[in-house]
Amino acid sequence: MGYSVHPSGQVDLPEELDAAAVAAVKAAWSGRRGWYKPDSAATYVPGETLSDIAGYAGASIKRDGDRITFGHDDEGDPKWSEQATAFYVAIAPFVLTGAVHIEGEDGGRWSYTYADGQLTQQGCNGWDGTGEPFGEPDPNA
Repeated sequence: MGYSVHPSGQVDLPEELDAAAVAAVKAAWSGRRGWYKPDSAATYVPGETLSDIAGYAGASIKRDGDRITFGHDDEGDPKWSEQATAFYVAIAPFVLTGAVHIEGEDGGRWSYTYADGQLTQQGCNGWDGTGEPFGEPDPNA
């Protein structure tokens, strides 16, 4: 069960900020529905990277220096959840620039554009119909 997704895109997130981004994501996952079920969502495991936890957001990540490339999680079962939305929102303060595009199992498409620590959503999230992260469903979508 769930809403399968296929992410793609690239963002510039300085490698030295990866650990802080992981901690922010785990804190954002606390209390949100999704696939990540830790004892404490705010717990950071030393050495854990965004690449290690991206599967819980329905993505795979490859890092090349400060550049992160998002792709389909071929190893897992990439499904969307509140935690997936929280992942993309939580990394925003650490991202300098870039965009991530999401294609849902039903052909729905939306993207997150990052600039100067801010996130903007284009299109409606195919999973919940919202036009902004954690917003209200768009009745026109």
